[in-house]
Amino acid sequence: MKAVRLSDIAKKTGYSINTVSHALLDKPDISEKTKKYIRQTAEEMGYIANASAGALRSGKSKTVALIVGDISNPHFSIMLKEMEGRLRRYGYNAIMLNTDEDEALEHAAIVSAISKNVDGIILCPVQKTRDNIGFIAKNRIPYVLLGRRFEGNPSSYVICDDLNGGYAAAEHLIGLGHKKLLFINAPLYISSARDRFEGVKRAMAQGGLPPEALHCAKTVPAPDEKEVMACLKKYKDCTGIICFSDMLAMQVCCFLQKLGKRVPDDVSVIGFDDIASKFYLPLMLTSVTSSKTKMSMEAVDILMHVIQNKTEKTTQIVLPTHVVQRESTKER
Repeated sequence: MKAVRLSDIAKKTGYSINTVSHALLDKPDISEKTKKYIRQTAEEMGYIANASAGALRSGKSKTVALIVGDISNPHFSIMLKEMEGRLRRYGYNAIMLNTDEDEALEHAAIVSAISKNVDGIILCPVQKTRDNIGFIAKNRIPYVLLGRRFEGNPSSYVICDDLNGGYAAAEHLIGLGHKKLLFINAPLYISSARDRFEGVKRAMAQGGLPPEALHCAKTVPAPDEKEVMACLKKYKDCTGIICFSDMLAMQVCCFLQKLGKRVPDDVSVIGFDDIASKFYLPLMLTSVTSSKTKMSMEAVDILMHVIQNKTEKTTQIVLPTHVVQRESTKER
């Protein structure tokens, strides 16, 4: 079945192609009555406007690229949904791209987005280097960083207070009577991992616990069972575990069960991201949260302000964090 063209609508309505085009573009030289009739006819015929042609006329594609590390992670999928909805309110569409926390894949995603003439990019960066951020800037594409930042870089970003988040997580476990903690963290080239680690260390010091009471393990972004199990066996005396993400925390809970340990009776586990606020889980995780909705809305609003006002103003927002206690932590 052939697509409906302007000439088909013109033939159906009896108006010229030029009049039909102006009516569908809401031009002021066409009466409201005529616009209404032409639009109604176009809709009945199944007409779909050519986005590429519209982009050529306006100089804007009305599309934004959302690039994250792992679309399957509920933390990211929740925010992608929130951002897509926020963009829709601005009359924009979203394309979503996955990097698997790989710098080469991140570069490929950015190139793909730019080749599609996106008006802007919201990116949760891999952070091994700053090369890909420099590439976006070199191509003069407006962008906002999500969840992570580069120190000393003028990029706009929306992040949560990870320093306080790490502090709050450790303080929560110490307050429950845990004396030996394990922090399963992400690689420290990731800004949120560094900040959380610093926060955990501060809470340990202020809680009067010696440095040797804290054990740390770094994981790859998507650790496998063998890696996590080895970590849990090595630090089996730890009764409180802090995980970089809720996804990792859920894995840890499952693997602890395989090792014959009960959560939270034997070991308390706390994660980050608070995905339990959106999903009902078999074991409702205690987690450090900041508003994913707020983070998503702020990122879109910052980007749209830059696009619509053609400004290079930098905006950097840090959202507060706190612990939401649920079933995976308890007093010793």
